[in-house]
Amino acid sequence: QVQLVESGGGLVQPGGSLRLSCAVSRSIFSINEMGWYRQAPGKERELVATITRRGTTNYADSVKGRFTISRDNAKNTVYLQMNSLRPEDTAVYYCKVDLGSQDYWGQGTQVTVSS
Repeated sequence: QVQLVESGGGLVQPGGSLRLSCAVSRSIFSINEMGWYRQAPGKERELVATITRRGTTNYADSVKGRFTISRDNAKNTVYLQMNSLRPEDTAVYYCKVDLGSQDYWGQGTQVTVSS
């Protein structure tokens, strides 16, 4: 069983920044793909960003140039740096790891962008 714990969410004004963290209960060195997803009220969960074991990244068009995903294998943690936040970024953000045979999700962390 793999556990993921997200943190770093909160309330921020438009234009502000937040950094989300996802701590994984096992070594992430061999995990091929890890990612961040989000779900706004009344909407489906959507991809935000992913990162592979080799560091290849992929972003949703809506966050390109504003968000950066990274991973620290020594800390078994994946991060999402979010800059220039907009009200439409408001959502619950979830971390996911892909172990090939099964995906694991965190419990989510709320991000609210509002003045």
